[in-house]
Amino acid sequence: MAVNKETVLTIATLAHLEIAIDQVDDQIDRMNRILDLVDEMQAVNTHEVRPLATPFDQVQRLRADEVTESNQREKLQSVATRTSDGLYLVPRFVE
Repeated sequence: MAVNKETVLTIATLAHLEIAIDQVDDQIDRMNRILDLVDEMQAVNTHEVRPLATPFDQVQRLRADEVTESNQREKLQSVATRTSDGLYLVPRFVE
């Protein structure tokens, strides 16, 4: 797929971008290079390649799930305008 002037202007409109007319040719070239790279990457045979979450073969170190701070809810909520049962109350703004 090749990008043309109409495509660039449509994308700019949809993205609410302002592109000067003298910059359109540069944007066409940039977009076409990106699409060429995508086509090149899609041509690579990845049938036997397993998906990776990370390229490193490491095990995540875990720590014990322990409470390290005291409960300060009353102190923190003392400055709130409104609270109820330990929850902050805020005005409804979506109907």
